[in-house]
Amino acid sequence: MAGQKGRDVLIKISDGGSPEAFTTLAGVRTTEIELNQRPVDATSADSPDGWRELLAGVGLRAMRVRGRGLFKDAASDARMRSVFFAGEIARWTLVVPGLGSFVGPFQIAQLSWGGTHDGEATLAVELQSAGELAFEVAA
Repeated sequence: MAGQKGRDVLIKISDGGSPEAFTTLAGVRTTEIELNQRPVDATSADSPDGWRELLAGVGLRAMRVRGRGLFKDAASDARMRSVFFAGEIARWTLVVPGLGSFVGPFQIAQLSWGGTHDGEATLAVELQSAGELAFEVAA
């Protein structure tokens, strides 16, 4: 597979409407998408030579998403702020070029703004999955 452009990794928030539309978070420069799975240890006195055994198909799965970039005060920023202050769990789409898209419910776990006197205003957001995610392979 050829290399992919990092700028094509996108974080999109749902407008909450019906039909649903997703808006890309404006100004995001770096994105990190992390899948986690906490295994279930099934080791017992019967385990061969004391080797740890894990149960397949069980455990806690989660996704964490982080985005950092420029504060644009765009429609996507306004939607994200309203979701955060309402404590809402919104639907998001996460696009990874060459791999596919994850879609599902996330809660904003962290939202921050910053800046220096001689630079631009910055934005950082962290999302935590809040339910089952769907994955669609890239065409």
